[in-house]
Amino acid sequence: MMSPVDPIIIAVSDSTGETATAAGRAALAQFGNYEDAAVRTAPNVRNEDGIVKVLRRARDMGAMIIYTLVEEELRSTMQRLAPQHEVHALDLIGGIIRGLARHLDRTPFSVPGLMHELDDEYFRRVAAVEFTVNHDDGKNPQNLTRADIVVVGISRASKTPLSNYIAHRGFRVANVPIVMGLPLPPELDDVDPRRVFALTIDPIVLMKIRQARMEVLGMGMDSDYGDLRQIRREVNNAKRVFRDHPDWQVVDMSRKAVEEAASSIIETYRWRFGSNGAERRRSPRPAKRAGKKKNKKAARKKASKKKSAKKAAKKAAKKKVARKKAAKKKARKQPAKKGRARS
Repeated sequence: MMSPVDPIIIAVSDSTGETATAAGRAALAQFGNYEDAAVRTAPNVRNEDGIVKVLRRARDMGAMIIYTLVEEELRSTMQRLAPQHEVHALDLIGGIIRGLARHLDRTPFSVPGLMHELDDEYFRRVAAVEFTVNHDDGKNPQNLTRADIVVVGISRASKTPLSNYIAHRGFRVANVPIVMGLPLPPELDDVDPRRVFALTIDPIVLMKIRQARMEVLGMGMDSDYGDLRQIRREVNNAKRVFRDHPDWQVVDMSRKAVEEAASSIIETYRWRFGSNGAERRRSPRPAKRAGKKKNKKAARKKASKKKSAKKAAKKAAKKKVARKKAAKKKARKQPAKKGRARS
C-alpha cells in the first residue's frame, strides 16, 4: 500500500496547474476513493530544468505525469525526456490546441496562464479557497453565516474533498462534522437552511472507505472507527439530525463521485440564490408547482368535505325514510284499536 506522501499522479503546468489537477482527480475517482494527496501539483514549470526536476520526482515516487503545457517547445521537451526517465507522461492540452488551430485556421498564443488572468473572478476563487481551508472540519464556526454553502456529515463522508472542489468553483464553503454525543455548533442554527447540504452514505461503503484509510495510517483493524455496527449507529444518528432539520438538502454520497455531487450542489445553490449568491426571486416554474400543490391540497379538502356532506345527507335521508315508515305503521294500527273499542 502506498504511503500518504507518495502521489499517484503529478499534474504539471506552466501556470497554476488547477486544470491538470482537477482532471487527474476526476480520472482517479473512477478507480476508488483516493485522498487529495494522490494528485500533486507542479505549477509554473516553464523550462527544461523544471521538466527534468519533475520527471526525476515522478520516477522516484513511481507516479505518472499529466501535463497542461501550452508552449509547444515545452510539450516537445516533456515528450522527449519522459521515456528517458521511464515515466509515463500524458499530454492533456496539446491535442486540443492543435485541433483548434486547424479548425480555426489560426496560430495559438502559447502564453501560459491566460485562463487565470488576475481579474475579479480569479481573486474571488482564491478567496473562496482560502475561506474553505480555514473553515474545514468545524473550524471557526462563528463565521458559518458568511459561507455560501455549508456541508455537514459524519467522518469520511467526503466533506473535505467536496468542499474543496466547490471552493475552486468560486464558492465559500464551510463543513461541519456530525459526531455522536457532541452537539452541533449553535451558530449552525443561524445559517439559512437552504444553504446547508447534509451528506449521507451507505454504511457498508463507508466501512470500506474507513478501513482503507486505517490501513494507510497503520491503525489496528479492531478500532470502532471501521466497525460496521458503530458506523451504522453513526449513520442513523446523522439521519436523525437531518430529520430534525427538514429544510437541509440530503445528498447521498454512496455511489457519487465528488465531481458529480459538487455539480448537483452548485446547480441547486444557483437555482436558489442566483450565480452571484443573491437570493433569487421565485420564478414562474416553482410558483406554478407551489400553486399546483396548494390547489391539490384545497381540492382534496373540498372533496373530503363533499364526501362528508354526502354521507350526512344519506344518513339523514335514511332517518327520514325510517320515520315515515314508522308513522305509516302507527297509522295502520290506530283504526284497528278504535274498532275493537266500539265492539
